[in-house]
Amino acid sequence: MKKSKLKPGQKTPVSGQYAVVGPRGGNTGKEITSTKDNPLPPTSKKNQSYVLVDPTKNKSGKTDS
Repeated sequence: MKKSKLKPGQKTPVSGQYAVVGPRGGNTGKEITSTKDNPLPPTSKKNQSYVLVDPTKNKSGKTDS
């Protein structure tokens, strides 16, 4: 399953931890936390994007969607 890349400023589809990835998909080692429907922050370098690595779970144990 290929993870979809999200651009800075794009609305967060699901609350959780997002990894910053480079233009060819390599992980930079940096992660951010974002909540659903909030814009993703700017990245430190040009052509970087975000991928979801750990969705937030609610009290029932289901992922927030």
